[in-house]
Amino acid sequence: MGTGSSILGADADWGETSLGDMPESCVAAVLLNLDPPEICQVACLNRAFRGAASADCVWAGKLPANYRYLAALAAAADDEGGGDGDGNVKPCSPISTKKGIYARLCRPTPFDAGTKEFWIEKNKGGLCMSISSKAMAITGIEDRRYWSHLVTDESRFHSVAYLQQIWWLEVGGELDFCFPAGSYSLFFRLHLGRAHRRMGRRVCGTELIHGWDARPTRFQLSTSDEQQATSEYYLDGPGSWILYHVGDFVISNSDELTSLKYSMMQIDCTHTKGGLCVDSVVIYPKGYRREKMNTVYM
Repeated sequence: MGTGSSILGADADWGETSLGDMPESCVAAVLLNLDPPEICQVACLNRAFRGAASADCVWAGKLPANYRYLAALAAAADDEGGGDGDGNVKPCSPISTKKGIYARLCRPTPFDAGTKEFWIEKNKGGLCMSISSKAMAITGIEDRRYWSHLVTDESRFHSVAYLQQIWWLEVGGELDFCFPAGSYSLFFRLHLGRAHRRMGRRVCGTELIHGWDARPTRFQLSTSDEQQATSEYYLDGPGSWILYHVGDFVISNSDELTSLKYSMMQIDCTHTKGGLCVDSVVIYPKGYRREKMNTVYM
């Protein structure tokens, strides 16, 4: 026993191993089970982890199934705008690695003349989308007695449609897009009251808010493969942006174009309603939760 112990002690330095001695292929197999932010964190450990964290075999499984379609839209937007999706102008060059593609898709990509944007959320790679009120058909939007467009930094599109007063409220839109396979939830992003800044502080004018407690507002969603959803809410919560859940839909084929129709209406003409900001329609992977966002479900 004593001899064996002395030999082991003498050779202890020779037999020591560390994470840096792991083959890069083994490290890559471990990284396959991590989420993208975790992969980026462990890349700082050593050279083996840094190399594996950039390998295409690791990132291929993190990308949406139809990432080539999404990347083509992103490349077209970058070529048209000469930027990187965040308004930073720089020369456009093809992205050769899957990690680079993932990073690009995490940044918003505008399309349809900048009235719509999509991106993938960085933790799980699920597709998200936002559709501006300017991409929707709004009854009476051209009549300044009823509606106006407000410039605001509280919208990713820097503009919202503000309703002063109307008898017949109807807002709707359509979208054709190849969504990655999965389940999605669609919301309307609304705000009661007109927010503005006063002496550096956010204040909300509520004097024109009326009519939303008399009858519920109806929201509808339908898809080209005959999925349908309807929900009704009494609009409330003045001073806060609220996501009103319209419904869910399921995509089974990532390569098939899906048509969506969505609307909100309050067409009871026995009373007027007003004081409403319509920002956008947003689509998130089902179950996705954004921090600091008020969400209402039926």
